[in-house]
Amino acid sequence: MAFPPPAAGLVIRYSYLWTHQHARGQEEGVKDRPCAIILLTAGSGGEQVVTVLPITHSPHADPSLSVEIPAATKRRLGLDDARSWVVLTEANRFIWPGPDLRPSRPGDAASVVFGPLPHALFEEIRLKFIAAVRACAARMVPRGE
Repeated sequence: MAFPPPAAGLVIRYSYLWTHQHARGQEEGVKDRPCAIILLTAGSGGEQVVTVLPITHSPHADPSLSVEIPAATKRRLGLDDARSWVVLTEANRFIWPGPDLRPSRPGDAASVVFGPLPHALFEEIRLKFIAAVRACAARMVPRGE
């Protein structure tokens, strides 16, 4: 089975590489986690380039630099019951489908997708991420093969 097409607002299962791990020279994330697709662009060869924001159980020290996911949305996506936030201060960018996508069911590429965020929540995340980028408060980790 093939990977589903990416779409802005989808929450996917991904081996996220934090900026502090990247700065230490790591090339692989140490934990698979839900991440929100925030942006899709076309690469120079026409490939789809995806930018994802990590979802974590730890709130950011500055509340304006993260967005909490409502409990009802977490339940609908099949995530755990603990509070979670979308981090706006860093992102990973990769060509879809990348080697760091993690299906939740072996052999089922479609299981990398938890589901979509509600439109209003996605818009809040998108606008706050744009503000963080403009304020130079967000960093990007490019991921390769």
